[in-house]
Amino acid sequence: MTAFTPLDAAHAAMEAAEADAARLRFYGLLADTELCVLLEREAEGETLSPQVFPLAEGPVVLAFDSEDRLAAFAEGPAPYAALPGRVLAGLLAGQGLGLGLNLGVAPSSTLLAPDAVAWLAGMVEAAPEELAARPDEIGPPDGLPDAVRAALLAALARARGIASAAWLAGVRYGDGRAGFLLAFIGTRPGAQEALARAAGGAVGFADAAPLSLDVTFLAEDDPAVARLARVAERIDLSPPAPAAAPGPRAPGSDPDRPPILR
Repeated sequence: MTAFTPLDAAHAAMEAAEADAARLRFYGLLADTELCVLLEREAEGETLSPQVFPLAEGPVVLAFDSEDRLAAFAEGPAPYAALPGRVLAGLLAGQGLGLGLNLGVAPSSTLLAPDAVAWLAGMVEAAPEELAARPDEIGPPDGLPDAVRAALLAALARARGIASAAWLAGVRYGDGRAGFLLAFIGTRPGAQEALARAAGGAVGFADAAPLSLDVTFLAEDDPAVARLARVAERIDLSPPAPAAAPGPRAPGSDPDRPPILR
């Protein structure tokens, strides 16, 4: 028996509560968890050949939240690719394939039908509105639900190094519309869409009433940065401390070279 994992805990909470909040937390965690996808053979560059199992419910691809669980299912070592749940959902969506998670080897054993996979892919692809107009009023993010704030902080923690910082503020526009603003500073070229989608996914999976979250990208010397610094909440996104020299990249780990399914 493998160790109890965060996905096991989230699945148990979802089964016990049978409420939207618990369901969203489970799917949000699934999107962020690195999964071991069972393959027919070793990956060839960025090309993956997942094993497809013809179950009574339809064809499914199997994934596990640890190597040990994959090995327990396969009864020994087996080829696999490590992919975040959000990447795997995007690859499977529209293919008519379901996702079997930890089938037969864990308390979180779950079968996601193709429409559930497509829903998950759509959630992680959602992006908030990009700011087109400058707000008339900027202040602290008062009234932002704790669940949304926590989800944003968790999502942005995985984006360290892509921007230097982000400012979270409450805003009001000239037309009377009020909401919240997430302003990224010093964003790496080409990373704007990924950051916007990460923020949108975090808000989507948080159990909260619908809210307005705008996203903008500012240069370090933009006059608005000084204005934000006086009242907004700063989120440091500086890169983590250097680690040991990395080995070869696993398929799906480079956002500029997503894997393909064969």
